[in-house]
Amino acid sequence: MLTGLLRSTKLYPSILCALFVYLGYGIPTPVQAQIKSPSRFEARLLNMEAPANEPFRYNATLFHGDTPPVVYEFQSDIPAGWQVRMRVDGNTVTSVQMEQEQSREIGIEINAPFSAKPGKYPLSIKALSPRDTLSLALEAVVRGTYGMELTTPTGRLSDEVTTGSRKQVKILIKNTGTLPLQDIELSAQLPSKWESTFEPAQITHLEAGKSTEVQVVLNVPEKTIAGDYAAKLLSKNVNTQAETAFRFTVKTSLLSGWIGVIVIACAIGLIVLLIRKYGRR
Repeated sequence: MLTGLLRSTKLYPSILCALFVYLGYGIPTPVQAQIKSPSRFEARLLNMEAPANEPFRYNATLFHGDTPPVVYEFQSDIPAGWQVRMRVDGNTVTSVQMEQEQSREIGIEINAPFSAKPGKYPLSIKALSPRDTLSLALEAVVRGTYGMELTTPTGRLSDEVTTGSRKQVKILIKNTGTLPLQDIELSAQLPSKWESTFEPAQITHLEAGKSTEVQVVLNVPEKTIAGDYAAKLLSKNVNTQAETAFRFTVKTSLLSGWIGVIVIACAIGLIVLLIRKYGRR
């Protein structure tokens, strides 16, 4: 009867079309309403380059999808001798609690051993939960190492100085790394009122495995009390630094000693004369 009614009208095609759309697509199913984003583990930069004695730092994002709250445990697959730290909100962690539809920033800090050779190293970081295994494939490019040593040509780290004098000390700056060093600055931490100058005042370039001599001129002030004094010499640039401690023994000058003896002798002689002159009265 319904079919006959529909055929008897001119609206039959339009009604059939509307009925088809209503039954097939018009009502969202429960499955469609529940679809949400899947969990994921992503990083902004997957490749980092640094020397072996500096950390590789990656910034990642962990997103937990539509499942109930879970705990993600972090695991790593890195070369032997390498170390990894996971940070959340500035704290080192091994796992993290994630709520449904939650996203958290994860800091990944990886340190290569000092002996790591230049090259590319694959690094795998995983976030594991009872339902998900999320992997993050990273790469670290080791350029070499920075290293510096400050010593003297003879290895001796002590010397003698005289009050009121200038003392020249030779120091040796060595590049112990595998990368060249640029713009090395020199400085000194000295006793009060002591002064120092470096010749040259700065080393503009030093190749790996090479060394260069620098002359340090110390000005010891007058009236410095005789004794042992500690000083520290430093060399540094933006990549590395070195320092060494020196011990200086301060002695009074020979002239000052003789003057002191003469003054004492004159004082004693004057006292003797006064005793002889006025002691008889």
